[in-house]
Amino acid sequence: MQQESDYGQAKYDRQPQNLPNATAVLVLGIISIVSCCVYGVPSLILGIIALVLAGKDSKLYMQDPGAYTISSYKNLKAGKTCAIIGLVMFGLLVLVVAVAVMTVGVAVLSNPEMLKNYQP
Repeated sequence: MQQESDYGQAKYDRQPQNLPNATAVLVLGIISIVSCCVYGVPSLILGIIALVLAGKDSKLYMQDPGAYTISSYKNLKAGKTCAIIGLVMFGLLVLVVAVAVMTVGVAVLSNPEMLKNYQP
């Protein structure tokens, strides 16, 4: 009986450690937001990678919250939020580009004389 209680106590005596990918998720989420302003495709890729890593670490944390530090979990949540913001910004960028292309297309189709006078 004594061994079981010692083992159970030893489980809670260990020092909590950081989640393995919390910092990476935070960095990828921030870069996802920044890269959306520069060029959209890296924002999509980095945002998806950050969300996948965040999902894996969230599962680890939910299995044994006492084994990991709260600060690393907060970093994980912040990185996940940044990744979602980066993906939403990418979606808005795609929407704006699509509307711009459609607007130019409708303008050219409604006035074909525009193309005859165009000189590159």
